[in-house]
Amino acid sequence: MSRQIINTPKAPAAIGPYSQAVRAGNTVYFSGQIPLDPATGELVGAGDVEAQARRAFDNLKAVAEEAGGSLDRIVRLGLYLTDLGEFAKVNAVMQTYFQAPFPARSTIEVSGLPKGAAFEVDAVMILD
Repeated sequence: MSRQIINTPKAPAAIGPYSQAVRAGNTVYFSGQIPLDPATGELVGAGDVEAQARRAFDNLKAVAEEAGGSLDRIVRLGLYLTDLGEFAKVNAVMQTYFQAPFPARSTIEVSGLPKGAAFEVDAVMILD
């Protein structure tokens, strides 16, 4: 099976040795998106997990579209927060990006994220 690397300037460039996403067959595997502004590469929303979640979901959406899909084609999400106490805020933001039936999801509290972000999201998307 061949792999297709997905890359768009509408999402932040990778900050390490990885791709924004990789398509294998009809499945797209997304690397984690943190709340970086794609134009500047700088973290947005310092101290505001809702702003960080919106930026990260916008970045995820840009990569999904570059891969030929959309957020409604995502079947699994991984959410990573440095403070699970912010879960309700992130959940509310997520509901503005995804509608029922919602993708499968895990939510994990982590001790730290790249660039000092408070939120990160990764995903798996299925294309026809």
